[in-house]
Amino acid sequence: MTTSLPLLVTLFVGTWAVAYVIYRKSRWKTLEPLLPKAYNFGKRQKTFRRALELLDERSSTCLIETGVARYGLRNSKSDGASTAVFGLWAKTNNASLYSVDISPESINGAREAVEELGLLEHVKLVTGDSVQFLENFTDHVDFLYLDSYDYDKHDESTQIASQDHHLKEFKAIEDQLGSDSVVLIDDCDLPGGGKGKTVIEYMIRNGWQVDTSAYQVVLTK
Repeated sequence: MTTSLPLLVTLFVGTWAVAYVIYRKSRWKTLEPLLPKAYNFGKRQKTFRRALELLDERSSTCLIETGVARYGLRNSKSDGASTAVFGLWAKTNNASLYSVDISPESINGAREAVEELGLLEHVKLVTGDSVQFLENFTDHVDFLYLDSYDYDKHDESTQIASQDHHLKEFKAIEDQLGSDSVVLIDDCDLPGGGKGKTVIEYMIRNGWQVDTSAYQVVLTK
């Protein structure tokens, strides 16, 4: 029995497509074992993984992030899914994550994801201005993740405003950070210096060191 050319072509294309999908997934940058290999964290994987290693080493208990991940794990590659990532770490290690965002819509989206993942006991969602929240926070902070105030790759005025805002956030919580604290800043490898440009310069002048630098930056003392 002979096989028609169109059928052979269809079989070839189908086999190639399956092989390509398998190849792409094999190159995904995951956060196993905290999260299954189905989730790809792309350009944030290196610094997320390093931050998680440091949290493990230092037995961290109090985590804060500014700017929530409203889509849970669904956008792990594009926006990092940080609330889910650090919320899951907090649950696994009996810690607490405080996640603050000025947008009620973003908070509602994050709450849905937190509920779906069973993280309500370990993730505290706060709607409000991040600087004000940090100024009023009195506990020691083991981990600070700065990812608020959207950055624009083309608008210089927005870039400066975002950089200034992140510096204000850090200064607001600086006294609650210690020698064992870890700071992670998102969206740094962008035109104009990214969100971290101004705050990283300030931190280095005040005794902090860059531990890992990629798309994000991890700093320690």
